[in-house]
Amino acid sequence: MSLSNLSSSIFKTELEATISACRGTRLLVDKFCNLLLKQAVTIMPHGYAVIDLETLRAMEVKDIYLAKFVTSVVQFISQKHRPVRGKAVKLLQSYIRTLPSKTSLTVGGCYLCPAPGSKGTKVLVCCSVNLSFPVTMKLFHPFSYGGHNCFPTSDLEQIVKESEAYLDRFTSDAPFSDIATESVLIEAKKLGILSHSTYESIVTLQQEESDDFKSKAVSKFASKDGIPSSNDAAAAALNNFVIMPGQVGYFMDRFVVDWKTRCDGEGDCFFSSSCDERGAEVRHMVDADWLYLSDLSKKNKANVGPPEENNHQDDDKCSSSSNYYGILSASRAIECLKCIPVAARRSMPVLVNAQGLVLSIPSIGFAQCPHLMKVSVVFSPRIPLGGGHTSFL
Repeated sequence: MSLSNLSSSIFKTELEATISACRGTRLLVDKFCNLLLKQAVTIMPHGYAVIDLETLRAMEVKDIYLAKFVTSVVQFISQKHRPVRGKAVKLLQSYIRTLPSKTSLTVGGCYLCPAPGSKGTKVLVCCSVNLSFPVTMKLFHPFSYGGHNCFPTSDLEQIVKESEAYLDRFTSDAPFSDIATESVLIEAKKLGILSHSTYESIVTLQQEESDDFKSKAVSKFASKDGIPSSNDAAAAALNNFVIMPGQVGYFMDRFVVDWKTRCDGEGDCFFSSSCDERGAEVRHMVDADWLYLSDLSKKNKANVGPPEENNHQDDDKCSSSSNYYGILSASRAIECLKCIPVAARRSMPVLVNAQGLVLSIPSIGFAQCPHLMKVSVVFSPRIPLGGGHTSFL
């Protein structure tokens, strides 16, 4: 059986009516999801989200709206190509409905946990970096993408605004807003949208397609048995990425890393000379990084002194100046780091040299020397909040 064989006018009319009802339900879900995103979510510039559970409870959100809401937030933070589905959505819904929140959850590429100091009334949604999918970074020409913005956003922003404006005016009925997805056909039959014969034809066709899909999936899996996954190989190969001065990188489809070149006459130092020649590797932050900053900030600046006051030989002045600057920068960065939850820190980009020494953590303003302050980071996810306006492009 195929759709081409089901050519009666009655079947086509009823099928179009069902599709129209589904479309109306989806638009209503999108409308309420946008409302929830505006009122219950705060996106932080360091790449994580904060969900207000008390606001959600006060709004008495239906399951169908909550499912769209939580999948949108998780996909936005993780930037995975596909949103979470099935049992993962059920887990998210159950977790978000628990107030106060007392546990953590890892799902869909994100780590969810109670926000510090909120007494369980707010939840953090952070990108989980302890997963198998590979670290990625794409390099772009800075003049092609206007510095911080890797993608021209005007067209995309216009599409989002027009979509939101349409949803604000949308008032159509949504007959399937109170039922599960798998019950749509049954509900359409109850409401008289589908006749019994049309319902049976669609169910039969659905079962045939499901059986065909399962048989192809089993065959495909069997043919790959014993062959290493290409994704596993990519994950092993792509651990760190090198960026050079003058380049713009897109780290994990989440952060734009912009390294501007030095101007003539700005002087030189050990770190800047090394970076000009070899660049720097970019990776996620690890626990050892903030321990390093803490130790560096506690060093006695009196032993180094400002560069203009020290008694070092000329050959050592540059190194002394960098050391003094690094200590001051670490002190400021530690104060900034205290405001960022531990779970959120682990997804921030860090620049290191070939020996693993931390050169720059732009998100918190740390740099070993003034020249490395020319590295900036902006949280600018590829998939916008609200779910996948770019997924279909």
